[in-house]
Amino acid sequence: MTLAHREQGAADAPVALLLHGYPESSYMWRDLMPAIADAGWRAVAPDLAGFGDSPPDPPGTWERHRDSLASFHDELALGPVVLVVHDWGGMIGLAWACEHPDAVRGLVISDTGFFADGKWHGMANAMREPGAGEEMIDNMSREVLGSMLGQVSSGIGDDALDEYWRGYADEERRLGHLQLYRSLDFDQLGRYDGQLAGLGVPSLLLWGENDPFAPVAGAERFHRELPDSELVVVDGAGHFVYEDAPQETARAVTEFLGRR
Repeated sequence: MTLAHREQGAADAPVALLLHGYPESSYMWRDLMPAIADAGWRAVAPDLAGFGDSPPDPPGTWERHRDSLASFHDELALGPVVLVVHDWGGMIGLAWACEHPDAVRGLVISDTGFFADGKWHGMANAMREPGAGEEMIDNMSREVLGSMLGQVSSGIGDDALDEYWRGYADEERRLGHLQLYRSLDFDQLGRYDGQLAGLGVPSLLLWGENDPFAPVAGAERFHRELPDSELVVVDGAGHFVYEDAPQETARAVTEFLGRR
């Protein structure tokens, strides 16, 4: 299945491949993509299967999303890319990067984890728990989703909520959320130990200061483990750093791309 996607910039420009997190879609990159295009790059942002304009492609597992990304990259013949990832897009995209080292020329990593000794946060644990996860996902409404996101983000308005609510449009999409959270135990990431650092590409770690789900300590660990990395912590921003601080994040990413 070809993933739906957004793109901006000249077709022959170097590519920044943007991979969204949960429960978002490529809409989360709405402020970053024009800045990337203005900087002389081509921004390409797919919707993961079951989110945004991409239909479900069951099962909605981490491995399935990783393999779909590989197919998407090949279908669009994107060549070497700077990979920009957030949240679940990090665990999907960084696994793909480790398995396709020649396809990656740089990394921008935000508010995610990729460590074999990682721990799930409270909402994730509920999603992973049989029964509790089904109850949570079955009872999700647009109002509940908006309240949840509003508690942790200052930048997700009604327009964004409308876009992200599409990921809950039917039973198959909702089931994919549970399949995603239940498909990955952090120790599975042990297979990639050392591979991310082994890519040997420059990295920008761009993090929200007040992230309750992926705290800044994770960014600092990436910074220690990845050679040629720089760390930018955005004051006042939370987990949804691109939503909370669109101007600051666009400036940091385009400055990073300008040095590539």
